[in-house]
Amino acid sequence: MFVPKLEKSMGIEVYASHSSGIGGTIKQFIEDFAVEEILVNGLKAEICPSKGYEKIKAVNKERHLLCVLIKRNWDTFLALREIANQLKINVGKIQIAGIKDAKAVTAQHITIEDVTPEDVRKIKVKDIKVRPIKYFRTKISPYFLLGNNFHITIRAVSHSKEIIEKRITKTLEELNTKGGIPNFFGHQRFGTIRPITHLVGKALIQGNFKKAIMLFLAKPSSFEHLESRKCREELRSDLNFRKALRKFPKQLHYERLMLKHLAKKPEDFVGAFRRLPIKLRQLFPQAYQAYLFNKFLSSRIAHGLPLNNVDVGDYVVNVERSGLPMIRMYTIVSSQKLSDINQAVKKGRMRLAIPIVGFKQSLSKGVQGRIEKEILEKEGVSKEQFKIRSIPEISVKGELRTALTELRNYSLCKISKDFANPSKKFVKLCFTLYRGSYATIFLREIMKPRNPIRAGF
Repeated sequence: MFVPKLEKSMGIEVYASHSSGIGGTIKQFIEDFAVEEILVNGLKAEICPSKGYEKIKAVNKERHLLCVLIKRNWDTFLALREIANQLKINVGKIQIAGIKDAKAVTAQHITIEDVTPEDVRKIKVKDIKVRPIKYFRTKISPYFLLGNNFHITIRAVSHSKEIIEKRITKTLEELNTKGGIPNFFGHQRFGTIRPITHLVGKALIQGNFKKAIMLFLAKPSSFEHLESRKCREELRSDLNFRKALRKFPKQLHYERLMLKHLAKKPEDFVGAFRRLPIKLRQLFPQAYQAYLFNKFLSSRIAHGLPLNNVDVGDYVVNVERSGLPMIRMYTIVSSQKLSDINQAVKKGRMRLAIPIVGFKQSLSKGVQGRIEKEILEKEGVSKEQFKIRSIPEISVKGELRTALTELRNYSLCKISKDFANPSKKFVKLCFTLYRGSYATIFLREIMKPRNPIRAGF
């Protein structure tokens, strides 16, 4: 089955289902992609709260104010920076459980240190709302995140209602037979318009900091704004950082942070990289980890190895009652335990896991291990290189990630005429995914887009 070149560049080389897609476009309007975060304690961040919040009582020694951040068409990090500016605090005092889509309407939990509910209620930023809820015992982190509810509208679908229903049903049947959705890292992990995040990460891991910086600053994309593309091409040609600083558009905020440093110290590439916020810096090696994981998973599927059944040498992880995988409770399948473990996998108590490469994470054994080793050799990297000595704060230890993710609370909510695209239909889907899993990976199986960028990915 045809897989777009763009997806292959992200390591997503296969589909889990072979049924025809419905086509269409996501994110034609910002409201077409709505995300609401759910915490493990059951708290849900609602875009439109069903009820008001109770009066907030401060308890001694509680410094972390839990809030719901609702944003429309905002990058998560830029939204946090704007909130910090309004509160006149360091952005490091604001913590999140997970990064949310930029081109979307999203609701998520954040904690803010050493502020009052009254301070938060004074925040006024276009397309951002921050609602204080209560004081929290600690700062929030991914540990507290269960998953996300998605409300997705797919527009410009050309088929009849009957064909749409038939194709979606067939795709879901295939995915259920496989045991779930392949747990690829999604398009936004790499940057769909300019998918270079993992390339920068690879250069950092290989210790080539100049290459990493120039990829970030000067690798153009035919899909980005013409002004930005021309600025990048010019910088790549003349390496004139001072001129680039004058010309780069203001919306390229992070690039301009680097250029300000390089204009003064043109050889200090490590220093320039450190001008970026720490969470953004860490994303680059993490994106390369994600690329390698996608390659590992794609190759397993391409080799015809099952995802809901394991073999000797595979990693498996335990599963909590909530459905969350317990990635630190793992074992490598032995021949003696193969039958018992496959029974546990069948009952949903264990899942197949694949390594996210890092300096402390060992590869799988057996057939899967040979696949992983061959990919690393072709990439020209070793797990030891993920300890980045010149920039230790972005070193990555590695861990495990399940090969499949479960689709929960799925509903085909509506199929109707799409007045924004005459003679076409729109399809509204609602579903829940566990933390770390991407809605776009499920949607690509449903839609089978030939051009992910035109399709809104």
